[in-house]
Order: sequence, then C-alpha cells, then structure tokens
Amino acid sequence: MIVIESSTLAALWRDLSAGHLTRTIAQTLEEDGAQRDITTRFLCDSPQIRAGRIVARQPGVCSGMGLLDGFLQGRELRGSLEEGIADGVRVAEGTTLIHLRGSLTNILPIERSLLNLLSIAMATATVTSRYVDAVAGTRARVCDTRKTIPGLRWLQKYAVACGGGELHRMGLDDAVLVKDNHIAGLSPTEYARRIQEAVPRMRAAGTPLRFVCVEADTIEQFEALLALPANTVDIALLDNFSVDLLARAVEMRGKTNPTMLLEASGGVRLETIAAIARTGVDRISVGALTHGAGSIDLALDMD
Repeated sequence: MIVIESSTLAALWRDLSAGHLTRTIAQTLEEDGAQRDITTRFLCDSPQIRAGRIVARQPGVCSGMGLLDGFLQGRELRGSLEEGIADGVRVAEGTTLIHLRGSLTNILPIERSLLNLLSIAMATATVTSRYVDAVAGTRARVCDTRKTIPGLRWLQKYAVACGGGELHRMGLDDAVLVKDNHIAGLSPTEYARRIQEAVPRMRAAGTPLRFVCVEADTIEQFEALLALPANTVDIALLDNFSVDLLARAVEMRGKTNPTMLLEASGGVRLETIAAIARTGVDRISVGALTHGAGSIDLALDMD
C-alpha cells in the first residue's frame, strides 16, 4: 500500500469539506428520497443489529473516507475504516474499505448515496494517480481544472490531491487565469500590454491571489508574455502546443524569464502526458482527471 502523507490530506479535507460536507450529504439523501424509503420501511422493520462491509470491486486509490463520519452523524449507526485504509492508499480488487453496524432500516436508506460519493472520489483519485505515475522522474506536476461535477468540486479537488495531483484554482475568485476569450482579437503586443496594465490592479484589488496565469495560444503570444517585467505573470499557460513547441518554449523561458512557470494544457491524454512532461514544463493541467473519471465499482455486502 502507498499512503500519501496523512496530515497534509487531513488538513486539506478540513479546508475543502467545511461548509460543503453536511450540505452535500443532505442534498444527496434528499435526491434519493432516503427519508421516504418505501421498500426498506415495509420489508426491513426489524431492529436487529446487522453488520455490513463496503468493498472495492476493482482496484483504486482511496479518497473521501471522511464522508463516513458525515453519514453517521445523527443516525443510529456505527462505522469504521478497515485497518490500513486511509485516503491516498492504493487498494486491490476485493479490499474491504468500511465496516458498518446498525439496523437495516438505518443502513439501507444511506447506502446508495454513500457509495455514489465514495465511488466518484475514488475514481478521481485513481485516474489522477495514473497520470502522476506517467510523469514520474520529470519536473512536471499534474494539475486539475474546473471541469468538475457541479456541486462536487470540493470533493473532486480533494480526490485529485489523494491521487498525488496538484490543485489549480478552486474557482474564479482565488486566482487569475486569462484565457483566449478574455483577449479575443488582440495582437500579441496589445495582449501583453493589456496584461501589464491589468495585473497590478488585480493584485491590489484586496483579494489574495494564489497566482496570475495567462494563456498563450501561439509562440508569438508567448514571446510577448516573456518580454513583460519579471513577476508580472507567474504562469504561462501553453495551450495546445505541440511537443516540439513546448520544448522550444522551455528553452526560451530559460534564457529570458527563468522564474516564470510553464503549464501545458489542451487535450492531454494518458498516452501523451509523458512526452509532454519530458519537454521540461513545470505543470500539466488535465481536465480528464475530473470530467472523465467516472466512478469506481463499490458495493455494500451485508454479512
């Protein structure tokens, strides 16, 4: 088993789940009609305590184990993680993740909601780990995007970290990312001038910015960004650059503005990310970590 440093993930879970965990669980249970579970109410009215296990039906990376505490709150249920299970742990098919104890009338109404959220989190972490493994030995960090499931961005962002990825901006308000649509129709020179004028105002606006990232769709746009004063742009986002162009951009950066980070993006796949990483870029953003993750097959087996 491989475990990501637990204190780092624990702190991130506290930050990201605050204000979201209770609301997400409530919305999920309400959507499923958990309080009005007709089948369980009429067929499983025995108060007898039963035991069940949540089992991974396929290999994956654990994520979202903290969801269990949220589902147990206010319910006559007991739950625990299997020994050795924690977020960031890679598990094999057939591994028991969670133990549950309670009456069927308390377990079954929350079953699908808990499995759905866990399976999304684990799938995101698992896909991320594959991309991270593919760039091992290079300087590149694998980053997520805002292409997330509405309402579950906090959970998927956390899952990316469980898989070894790096979090990009959470939303539109914690970092600057200038995209092509922001500067459509401007020449590279006009584009750079607009950035140089706007960035000081952005930094002085009062909201702490994690970074200022500016997209370049062409090598000419990138050249214009490199010519800006140092520390104007933290990250140049090289969108849909070929491997050869990425390598050229890395060389140019080293000669002109070595403190600027370079991020490759656009159509990155598992089959292509290693070659991209070998060009020497610092970051590679991958939408597929979240929008294409799907779900891990999990099941609740009652003893």
